[in-house]
Amino acid sequence: QVQLVESGGGSVQAGGSLRLSCAGSHYPYNMGWFRQTPGNEREGVASIGGYTVTKYADSVKGRFTISRDAAKNTLYLQMNSLKPEDSAMYYCAAGALLIAPSLSSADFTYWGQGTQVSVSS
Repeated sequence: QVQLVESGGGSVQAGGSLRLSCAGSHYPYNMGWFRQTPGNEREGVASIGGYTVTKYADSVKGRFTISRDAAKNTLYLQMNSLKPEDSAMYYCAAGALLIAPSLSSADFTYWGQGTQVSVSS
């Protein structure tokens, strides 16, 4: 059983930065960050397979960076140049190690409780 706990959410102005953390990530799982706004489906933001293979949603490429620290058993999402449309509940997830990282929620089994990100214009 994998238990995931997110932290680092908050309120920032557009153009600002936040770093989300997810304690409890474990290799050899694929790890991912998803986000969801009320009334909408959960959207894959970034995922990492192993320690170096990453995949990003087009909407965050060049602004967000996913990484994992094996020694701390922690997953990170560095979010720069934040936009109001990035506002959402952000979730950390773990899933079976796949050939390539996935942004599909169906490929992830374990989920954290979420951390809220609010970006004001």
